[in-house]
Amino acid sequence: MTGKLVSLLILASGLIGGAALWYLQIHAFYDEVPPSGPEDVRLTARASGVPEPVAHGDFRAIDSDSSPIRYRACFTVSMPRADLAETYVTIEDAVPLVAPGWFDCFDAEAIGAALENGSATAFLGVENIEYGVDRVVAIFEDGRGVAWHRLNRCGEEVFDGKPAPEGCPPPPQGET
Repeated sequence: MTGKLVSLLILASGLIGGAALWYLQIHAFYDEVPPSGPEDVRLTARASGVPEPVAHGDFRAIDSDSSPIRYRACFTVSMPRADLAETYVTIEDAVPLVAPGWFDCFDAEAIGAALENGSATAFLGVENIEYGVDRVVAIFEDGRGVAWHRLNRCGEEVFDGKPAPEGCPPPPQGET
């Protein structure tokens, strides 16, 4: 009888621990980001290199204080994608990061496929929105847009514990 009780306790502990881990990874650390206005969606202009607000609607976003790359957003734009590509900096190597399943407007697999087949274009939203982190924006043919954060070359090195590469600004105190 004691062996069965111990087995049951071990099984129950594993189930509770697994459920807690799942909840913490998928739900606990994400917060919805309320729309704040025109600055929610910005693209870097080719001419000036400065991020500019882009008219948008239907903005939804999530973020987390636990990591600078947990940001995800969905929205719509009315400006044609081809016009955006003439005006703003495009990115060739954009790879969307996975969002929690409950944030259903952001499907990383579908976004990645659209970027590969050309039915979406990736843009530089804001370079170094936080040290070593860029905001990437992808716009689909139908005007849907998504955004996420990714590490840039400076962030990849510094967050791995290495010194900042040549041409990168010095990291803020405590980042190295």
